[in-house]
Amino acid sequence: MLASFIIQRVLSRKFEKYSAVPSPHGLTGADVARLMLAQNGITDVKVQSVAGRLTDHYNPQDKTINLSEGVYASASVAACAIAAHETGHALQHAQGYAPLRVRSALVPVVTFANNTVQWVLLAGVIFFSIFPTLLWIGIALFAMTTFFSFVTLPVEINASQRAVQWMEGAGVVDASTRPMAVDALKWAAYTYVIAALGSLATLLYYISMANRR
Repeated sequence: MLASFIIQRVLSRKFEKYSAVPSPHGLTGADVARLMLAQNGITDVKVQSVAGRLTDHYNPQDKTINLSEGVYASASVAACAIAAHETGHALQHAQGYAPLRVRSALVPVVTFANNTVQWVLLAGVIFFSIFPTLLWIGIALFAMTTFFSFVTLPVEINASQRAVQWMEGAGVVDASTRPMAVDALKWAAYTYVIAALGSLATLLYYISMANRR
C-alpha cells in the first residue's frame, strides 16, 4: 500500500510536469492517436474524449480509444505519450497480440471473481472450522485476479514500447522530449507492477491462513 501510494504520487507529479512541456509539433493527444492509427492502417477504431483525470483506456469491445479531458485536447509531451500508449493497445488488438487475447478472454471470469471473492473469502474464514473447502474456493477465485494482474504486465509494457518506438519514428518526440515520454510511461507501468505484487502477496496470505501457518 505504501509503495502504491508513493508511485501514484510520483506519477501524478510526472504527469503535471510533462503536461507543461509542449509537444514538438503542437500535436494533441487526439491528433497523436489518430495519426498513429492511420499510419498503421487501422480505420475501424474511434478516438473520443471521456471525463476524469488519467482515465485513459482502450476498449476492445467497441474499438474505442478513450482519452481523458487532460489528454485529448492537450498538446503536451505527457498527452502525446499517454495517447500513443493507448493506441498501442489498439495495435495489439489489430495484430492479435497473444497476451492481450489472453487478458480479454479472462475478463468475464475475473469480473465474476471480483464480484464474489470478498464474500466467499469472508465466509471461508468464518466457517473454516466446519467447511475449510469454502476458503480454498475463495483462494481459487482470488488466484484468478492475481493471474489477470500478471497477464496485464506484458500487455502494458508492450503498449509503451510500441508508443515510444512510433513516436520516435514519426517525429512526434525529439531528442529532448523522448526521455520525458519514456519517463512518464515508465512510472505508469510501475502502478501495474505494484498491483500485481500486492495481489500476489495477498494471495499468499490467504493460502498461509488456509494452511494454518
